[in-house]
Amino acid sequence: MADRRGALAAVSGILIAVSFPSPGISFLAWIALIPLLIALESSSPRDAFRVGMTCGVTAYAFILYWLNIVFTQYGHLPWGISIAIYLLLVFWLALFYGISTCIARMGELIGIKAAFTLPTVWVAADFARSHLCSGLSWAMLGHSQFRTLPLIQIADLAGVYGITLLIVLANVVLYRALRAVSGAGIPYPVKSALIILVLLMATIFYGFNRLNVSGSTTAQPFRVALIQGNIPQDVKWSPEFRELTVNTYERLTREASKGGVDLVVWPESALPFFFQDEPQQAERIKTLARELNSYLLFGSPAHERRNDKDTYLNSVFLVSPGGETVGRADKMHLVPFGEYVPLSGILTFINKLVVGIGDFAPGERAIPLDMGNTKLGIQVCYEVIFPELARQYVQAGARVLVAVTNDAWFGRSSAPYQHLAISTFRAVETRTPLVRAANTGITAIIDQNGYIRTMTGLFTEGYRTGEIQPGSGQSLYLTIGDAPAWLCLIVTGAIALLTWIKRNQFSDKEQ
Repeated sequence: MADRRGALAAVSGILIAVSFPSPGISFLAWIALIPLLIALESSSPRDAFRVGMTCGVTAYAFILYWLNIVFTQYGHLPWGISIAIYLLLVFWLALFYGISTCIARMGELIGIKAAFTLPTVWVAADFARSHLCSGLSWAMLGHSQFRTLPLIQIADLAGVYGITLLIVLANVVLYRALRAVSGAGIPYPVKSALIILVLLMATIFYGFNRLNVSGSTTAQPFRVALIQGNIPQDVKWSPEFRELTVNTYERLTREASKGGVDLVVWPESALPFFFQDEPQQAERIKTLARELNSYLLFGSPAHERRNDKDTYLNSVFLVSPGGETVGRADKMHLVPFGEYVPLSGILTFINKLVVGIGDFAPGERAIPLDMGNTKLGIQVCYEVIFPELARQYVQAGARVLVAVTNDAWFGRSSAPYQHLAISTFRAVETRTPLVRAANTGITAIIDQNGYIRTMTGLFTEGYRTGEIQPGSGQSLYLTIGDAPAWLCLIVTGAIALLTWIKRNQFSDKEQ
């Protein structure tokens, strides 16, 4: 029986994994949990936890395989240590699958329907793992649907969590219908089928309505040029390649700016030196902005004094058409082991992946950069996976989100596509267009409906240009944030508490 449960859970894990890019067979997410639900039949809460863990380990082992590319090729870790860290993260994320199935099963045993418990608990677990231990909002079920535009428009109401809830509920209904037809003694899910049907119809109706309504903004559109320098990661920080790097960005910028642009965006750490400390190179950048008569935004490390100590920051600078440095935004959510090493006193054998600079410190607040008629909200690489950061920028006045990244770390893997998929939800949630400049793939322009209007390939030198209509800064999600996910978390806690109370009452009666 245990082998059968494990095999079914692993099948669900595989189906979940392939619903994400790549290959991105997104419809599989709507049936992926059916084998898992079959495995949960007649299980104890402990067995349910094990089944959920098996599903999660299988899913994330496939989804996050690219971590070994990062750790070995750029972190220079031995394969043994790389695989150990990779598996530790896989098991950490799988833990939330196990908790979801365990609590859902506990709820069932006291008479709460799975059609209510599993979607609620699944969202609660996703929300929890997005915040615990630095958080990792990567590869939630809702993210798999990023190309289904009518469906994902409800992200401006409940975030990606609302889409995840629909997917899990649909899986439960389809499972119950399948088992009822097969004669397994499970009644037909008439009520829950009606509920999911109404929810999906309302979702699609709302989605098409949003897609056909232009944003209510009077802001003037502007032209943007996004530059992809394709600088190899292994030479990026070498002093002898500085000149080649700047020459590459200058050349591509002039090509992209023919006909005029209002904003040029270079990617994260486009300048592999301190812009603050290199007056000659800084003047070169400022001269380029004056020559093009456009704003120029670029990534560069920065430093400042905090508490009488030198603090290093992963930053983005904005230079005006007049050649003045008009603003700087600092990355607020840093990558563990990428930009700093947690417990560095203990994990002395692990080096930070970003070479040449000490541990980075997080930025202190979301400060939009002002380019005249429009304010820009900056998302540096990993930050774009956290919806609360985009929300903070838009609430602070940003009407265009700018994501700068360096996905060369991922190699030719599925990670850049997964990263892009997550990015689209920040645009929908905030009803704010997002432009994305990457050192190497995927540079893209995403409108406020999450539609990817143009994108580059991986490991190619080039650029993308387009006209951007600033967003309205109006959505329910901007007002209530993750309140629906918080509600799911509270309900999950209530289910667990109720189960504990009833179990104790039962034990008292037996005694």
